Order: sequence, then structure tokens, then C-alpha cells
Amino acid sequence: MVAKVNKEECTGCGTCVDECPVEAIIIDEDEGCAVVDEDECVDCGACEDVCPIGAIKVE
Repeated sequence: MVAKVNKEECTGCGTCVDECPVEAIIIDEDEGCAVVDEDECVDCGACEDVCPIGAIKVE
């Protein structure tokens, strides 16, 4: 299981980036949304808990 970002919903606010304990999330400036490094993600769910619009889910 890893965090997945719904790119159509993500606003690129960066809340998930700040919350990720392993720095596995960045904001892609070209796409304007969060991107998860699946190799670094530890499936903790911290990003899912803080996303204000629910655009990121641990699946």
C-alpha cells in the first residue's frame, strides 16, 4: 500500500509535504499537484489525514 494522489482534485497546497515523516512527497510545479515517491512511502497515512480536500489516499 502507498499513498496515491488524485491529480484532478489536488490543489498543490503542500500540506501533505509538510506532514510526511519520510519526505516522500513533493509538489510538481509543472503539474501543480503532489507526487508521491512510492519507493520512499511508508504507508503511514499522515498525508491522507491532513489533506484538506481528500485528494490523497493510502491504497
